[in-house]
Amino acid sequence: MKPLNWPENHCFLAAQGWLELGNLPEAEAELAGLSPAARGHETVLQFEWELLARGNRWPEALATAERMISSHPLNPAGFIHYSFVLHELKRTEEARDNLLKQLGAFPENPTFRYNLACYEAQLGNLPAARKWLSTALALPGSEELHQAARTDPDLAPLRGEKASGA
Repeated sequence: MKPLNWPENHCFLAAQGWLELGNLPEAEAELAGLSPAARGHETVLQFEWELLARGNRWPEALATAERMISSHPLNPAGFIHYSFVLHELKRTEEARDNLLKQLGAFPENPTFRYNLACYEAQLGNLPAARKWLSTALALPGSEELHQAARTDPDLAPLRGEKASGA
């Protein structure tokens, strides 16, 4: 993808800086200074989604994920983010089903499988959750997921199962 031009990249970097400082309104104000073309840039959409998610602005984050999917369908992030928002909106079955529909397009993506484990655990489908988690953690690039799995609240039903001796 073509990089942002200088003035827009400057605004984008400023937005990133504000987000790192925890100032979401300033980060959003910097993003507002970008052209419509720059707002559709893959990196900018990813950042916008993160900004909205940190602010728990789920309906807007869902719309951003939809834009990610429509403009960058080969990037798994849009599908992952879309399902994550559905889960946050208490539409976990829909989140799971969305990822399952796209699974074949991203056969080596551990995050797809990890999130499926989370959704299945939350839906009470513990055998499926164990299967997806095992598959996710066996894939290359899953190092961070190993750490996350230890404390992820969505996987708590699996940890509770082990603690109860099941």
